[in-house]
Amino acid sequence: MDPADGLLDHPYDVYRRLRDTAPVHRIAGPDGTPAWLVTRYDDVRAALADPRLSLDKRHATAGTYKGFSLPPALDANLLNMDPPDHTRIRRLVGRAFTTRRIEQLRTPIRRTADRLLDALGPHGTADLIAAYAAPLPIIVICDLLGIPDQHRLDFRVWTDTLVAPDPAARPEAAKEAVVAMLGYFTRLLADKRSHPADDLLSDLIAVREEGDRLSEDELMSLAFLILFAGYENTAQLIGNAVLALLQHPEQLADLRKDMTQLPAAVQEFLRYEGPALLAIRRFPVEDVTIGGVTVPAGETVWVSPAAAHRDPARFPDPDRLDLTRDASGHLALGHGIHYCLGAPLARAETEIALAALLERFPELALADGDLRWRRSLRARGLTALPVTY
Repeated sequence: MDPADGLLDHPYDVYRRLRDTAPVHRIAGPDGTPAWLVTRYDDVRAALADPRLSLDKRHATAGTYKGFSLPPALDANLLNMDPPDHTRIRRLVGRAFTTRRIEQLRTPIRRTADRLLDALGPHGTADLIAAYAAPLPIIVICDLLGIPDQHRLDFRVWTDTLVAPDPAARPEAAKEAVVAMLGYFTRLLADKRSHPADDLLSDLIAVREEGDRLSEDELMSLAFLILFAGYENTAQLIGNAVLALLQHPEQLADLRKDMTQLPAAVQEFLRYEGPALLAIRRFPVEDVTIGGVTVPAGETVWVSPAAAHRDPARFPDPDRLDLTRDASGHLALGHGIHYCLGAPLARAETEIALAALLERFPELALADGDLRWRRSLRARGLTALPVTY
């Protein structure tokens, strides 16, 4: 049996075997094509910052990598770019994600969290993913971008269809979601040009530096990426963090006694059960040696922060949740030049979501029933989180 078998069902058991026996291992990737999976912390960290490992799909060997089939207007984003284009776009966009801007969002984020919790009532049973962990980040990111309320559910459905498609869904559902998102963004950006507002999309349309500005495809792709990543990663992180706390009542009790621990706790949640099992794929521009294994140019490389976070060589007793642990150095939000631009927002949202939830419901507990994880290596999260309160 291949040691990578069972990755979706028992990821941390598989990662443990691979770290011990084959830390750079050839597997069948999520799309069925061959790929190299990297699992040890030092190798993963080095690979994330290695300029020889390109994000540009043009460096992939012909016929090997499939991935999302996105049109050019959604594909020209930071997850598919290397310098100098990556450097230029990140510089243009970086000013939209300043610490000052994130701090200004804390109060409206808390208002949104309180409003969602108000809708639950003072006691009862609920699916915390559907009622809280998913709607909070989609509301926040849509507010940031300037997307009207009536279209927010559409974006949740489209994004979920792309990241973790329902096996029972029609095969063309993903293509239809892409077409719908492209059509909507085309209309929305045209409206923002005619009627600019105090939102991120209007800022991105107007931003320029030394005569440089975003092209139409870059603008469209960036809006898509901000929405896609801003919703998905934060929704998974909030849900995973709540589950971890409810499964570790002694640490939940300690956190309730001292909520100033929340920022450090969120770092540990990112390490312990981050929002993805794999980072974005990479393609060597030349033969590259990783962990003593030579990976030929053009082949697909998947690095796993989730595996790195359970590496005892970096994090002692790594399978134990420890909110007092120094989890700095985790790789859940990237490393190097591709470190997540929205990382401060994701951490702030999670801190606020947990604070509001724990303050509101002192008797919060898991409800009876099996917990099911999404069938995706791109999104590590629950399909539902039934709780009583």
